Amino acid sequence: MSTNRAAKSGFAAEAQRKINSKYSDELAAECLEWIKEVTGEPINTSGDMDNFYEVLKDGVMLLKLINSLEPGRVKKVNESKMAFKCMENISAFLEVAKAFGVPVQETFQTVDLWERQNLNSVVICLQSLGRKAQNFGKPSIGPKEAEKNVRNFSDEQLKAGQNVISLQYGSNKGATQSGINFGNTRHM
Repeated sequence: MSTNRAAKSGFAAEAQRKINSKYSDELAAECLEWIKEVTGEPINTSGDMDNFYEVLKDGVMLLKLINSLEPGRVKKVNESKMAFKCMENISAFLEVAKAFGVPVQETFQTVDLWERQNLNSVVICLQSLGRKAQNFGKPSIGPKEAEKNVRNFSDEQLKAGQNVISLQYGSNKGATQSGINFGNTRHM
């Protein structure tokens, strides 16, 4: 936990445990190794939660990653350790990640990283950004992005599809529910 937050208890603690259980040390380590490879920065690539958080919490490494993918994309990187400056860095990273094509549902909230609320969502975002890296001539991580597979059918093929016999979908062959009794009948 961050030093500025009280420990959670009750339902909040249970919810936090559930979120933390989704975190994968292996995927986090893969993300950190990718960041190290792309940026050339000498960072600790251990995937445990504490290290992952320490490396990324101020947002500086995230912005160095963005500027390694597209030089000069982020003009101002706040090296200050003041909370609002760090959160500004994280927000700037998220805006650029979305601009690079990371889907909104694969991004995270600033507090997920800054307050260590959901580091798994940070891993998901970095994995998604890692798939986009090939667009910038950089090494990528995770599964390869799917490509469009557009199919063009002629009018003749479309009309042939309308001639499907409905029984090909299955039939109940006239079955009804008549004569079905479950349990005792109601005696009045």
